[in-house]
Order: sequence, then structure tokens, then C-alpha cells
Amino acid sequence: MTRRKPGPMPDPRTQSAGFEQARQSRKTALVEDYVELIADLLHDGQEARQVDIAQRLGVSQPTVAKMLCRLETDGLVTRRPYRGIFLTEAGEKMAADSQARHHIVETFLRALGISEKNAGIDAEGMEHYVGEETLAAFERAIRAGIAEFMDTRAAPETRK
Repeated sequence: MTRRKPGPMPDPRTQSAGFEQARQSRKTALVEDYVELIADLLHDGQEARQVDIAQRLGVSQPTVAKMLCRLETDGLVTRRPYRGIFLTEAGEKMAADSQARHHIVETFLRALGISEKNAGIDAEGMEHYVGEETLAAFERAIRAGIAEFMDTRAAPETRK
């Protein structure tokens, strides 16, 4: 594989904007993961319980308890003794926004020919970092039929 010769560095404002966006995304990604998972559990007809959240996120229950305190302080969840965790209106909005971004990113990756499993895994991380302009471009490409375009260019043995 040949290495691409790097181009000129971006101007400092552009470069710092990219780093700032990445820092902001890192700050909100974990919170979005929690509220999105709580919404998924509730919409699936299950209770959103601390034990279930810990299992699905692959973290300890004390880690979940600490985050739930933060989410409650931030006004994103409410907790009722013996009844589980519920999203506030702000939590529902955050979850819906995150789920919409996830869906767009996953659909775009699937259109590129990425397997369903890997598209879901990759979208879980990418959804937090993709900017609005890029997300809008993904949506335009999906609406314009990128899946069909990519499928017609696939090798005959890999076509659906």
C-alpha cells in the first residue's frame, strides 16, 4: 500500500474547530448511549433497570448507578423505587435525535455494502461524531439511491 503524501495543514481555525467538535462529541457520546438504550428498553416493552443497562453496555452496576445520578441531575431521567428508570421529555428528545442519527449512519453504511452486523457496530460509534453537514449528505445519498448505485457496481458474485 502506498502512502499518500500529506497535503498542506489546514488553517488553525479549521483545525481547532475539528478538535473542538471531537471533544464535544466525546463528552456527549456516553450520555447519548445511556438515554438511547433506556429508550430502546422502554419502547421494547421492557423495564429500564440498572442491571439490564449494565449488561447491555458491558459495564458494572456501580458505573451505571453513577451515570444515572448524573442523568437525573441533568434532567434526562427520573427514577422510581421498584419501578425502573424513565426518560424525561428532554431525555426522550435526546434519545430520538441519537436514534435518528444512528439510523442514517447505519443505512448509509449498509448502502455501501457493509454487513448488517458491522454497520450496526460502526454506526454506534460514528453517530456521535458525524457532523450535521455530513449527516445531511448521507441522507441525500440514501434518497438518491446510493444502495442501488453501489449494488450495480459490485462484483457479480457479491451482488444480493
